[in-house]
Amino acid sequence: MRLGVDVGGTFTDLLLQDDIRNITYRAKTPSTPQDQSIGVAAGVKLICEKAGIAPTDISLVLHGTTVATNAVLEGKGARVGLLVTEGFEHTLHLAKSWTPGPLFGWIVMEKPDPLASLEDTRGIPQRMDARGNVVRELDEARATALIDDLCNSGVEALTISLMHSYANNAHERRLRDIVKERFPDLQVSLSSEILPEFREYDRAITTVMNDYVRPIMTRYLSRIEGRLVDENVNSKLHIVRSDGGLMSAAAAADRPVHTVLSGPAGGVTATAMIAKRTGLNKLLAFDMGGTSTDVSVIIDGEPTISRSTEVGYFPAKVPTLDVRSVGAGGGSIAELSELTSSLRVGPRSAGAMPGPVAYRRGGTEPTVSDANVVLGYLPAKLLGGDMDLDVEGARNAVAAIGEKIGLDPEHAAQGVLDIANEVMLGALRVITVQRGLDPRDFGMVAFGGAGPLHANALAALLGCYPVVVPANPGVLSALGFLEAEFKNEFVRTLIGAASGIDDNQIWAGFSELADKAVAWMDEQEVAEADRGVTYSLDLRYEQQGFEVAIKVPPELVENAKGLDRVFDDFHQTHERLYGVRFDLPIELVALRVVATGATPPVKESPPESGTFDISSAIIETGRGFFDGAWVDTPHIDRDRLAAGARVEGPAIVRQYDTTTVLLPNHYLEVDDHGNLLIWPTAKGE
Repeated sequence: MRLGVDVGGTFTDLLLQDDIRNITYRAKTPSTPQDQSIGVAAGVKLICEKAGIAPTDISLVLHGTTVATNAVLEGKGARVGLLVTEGFEHTLHLAKSWTPGPLFGWIVMEKPDPLASLEDTRGIPQRMDARGNVVRELDEARATALIDDLCNSGVEALTISLMHSYANNAHERRLRDIVKERFPDLQVSLSSEILPEFREYDRAITTVMNDYVRPIMTRYLSRIEGRLVDENVNSKLHIVRSDGGLMSAAAAADRPVHTVLSGPAGGVTATAMIAKRTGLNKLLAFDMGGTSTDVSVIIDGEPTISRSTEVGYFPAKVPTLDVRSVGAGGGSIAELSELTSSLRVGPRSAGAMPGPVAYRRGGTEPTVSDANVVLGYLPAKLLGGDMDLDVEGARNAVAAIGEKIGLDPEHAAQGVLDIANEVMLGALRVITVQRGLDPRDFGMVAFGGAGPLHANALAALLGCYPVVVPANPGVLSALGFLEAEFKNEFVRTLIGAASGIDDNQIWAGFSELADKAVAWMDEQEVAEADRGVTYSLDLRYEQQGFEVAIKVPPELVENAKGLDRVFDDFHQTHERLYGVRFDLPIELVALRVVATGATPPVKESPPESGTFDISSAIIETGRGFFDGAWVDTPHIDRDRLAAGARVEGPAIVRQYDTTTVLLPNHYLEVDDHGNLLIWPTAKGE
């Protein structure tokens, strides 16, 4: 019994997989922003009731969380102290001297305060060079005085980030020893352990961010583990990393910066599995929830891994799935601009509380979900009848804003959806058109509570088909957590011309990192048969500012063979990514080893029965607003459809965890995997 838990801005999604009977159970419960663990505990209780099991039967809990992300975005993290090399106290303020535009951007930019203030920063007398040689010995007496002054001032966590500590971290380790001797309860992070790579700002800000969210994450994980114990769940808790891997709760408490994109990672992982199972190797992941929409690209069945991301204004140099997020979701509020009196949607959201007007939780402002209710796209009851919607309240709220701009409720609601779709379309264009990819070469996997409501309209705008609606779209991210594997990355900076570095130095570096990877897998109790280790080199052309990760075949590492094959791959990869290769020397930047621990796959459960007679699958016929007019629209029970069944649009397909809108001039088919595939009617003629 494995349980995936995804906490969103509006709903907490749960998916329970019974591996013995190959049965999947799903549940959605309102999120509790004041304490997310309350909603998780309520969801665990609900899904156990649905499955008819005791909480003690659950063997593993996999959890995606936005706690770290929200702490940074909302500026509600801990007070962090920072120790740097003397003379580099302004590292976080100088950053990369970047502004969001030329002169005008510089004029209007409101630069945020760093996550560690200058008042909480101390310069330590010491210095290493880029090769790890001691240039200036650590002045321990002065360092101790500075540490006492800083730690007695009330900081909640401490970051130690010294120049070139990636090459030699002896001084960082000594400073930590001094802190632990004098302030044993203070949480301390070393940049040489969190990010042992060159580029001092990236290393410093990533480590400071780790400490900024660390006390909050520690408290949250303590609460959720306590709630699970109260519900008699005795299994281990694992947290999803930003790169789609898994880590123990203890590891997440120690290095929470690796969870900054934990939430969206599950959906991308699940989309990659769908690509492999269906043979649709080019897919766009479209995850629309209550607060935001996350999009990503899957090529050749694999998601794109980025070596850095941004949380608000701040970069975090940690491995992440390449996800683009926008503030458009089912709870996004529709309002009039104060300057232009024009209609806009989001990024302000009604969230879980008070939520959309239709949810009857006290919301008064019209949202995207309310617009869907007005147009007849959302039925009056959701979650299998457990949730009654206030249809009249939603209509009144949308009518009120429509009256201000001279539109009736239907056209005002359509305007809200059109604007929300354009916001989400912008994110999809960024990950396709702006990267030289033609969206018409891709299909789209629609998931999240609101994804299937909007996916057909977005596909029609972009021309990307088929739209794939998985069997459990509303809880697909939770399913992705069950598909995830344990993962951790180990890095060693090694800069120099590839032709001038002794190959034996590279093989020795890989061996050292592999030993660390094995030790980590031992800590995570990964079974021997489930272990995997991959190798890669970060390479670039001489004088370039950024590098490309190139895989190194294991047999080369094991046999200490030459690297010509890897360099050839670099030239080809550079040309594929940027359209050009250069006749320049190659420079080595870093060695990477990724350790993985496989988990059992979630076996597919395609429809075993059902009907091809669509009329027998109709729940009711209601009114739907399509192409500017009301149309009698069948509401179809998805669970009654057999594999191979075909539905002509317009139609509303209903299931427990989401609702799918099928537009006119489109049709859907149920494939052998249980997915709904939506195509333009012209394609199937």
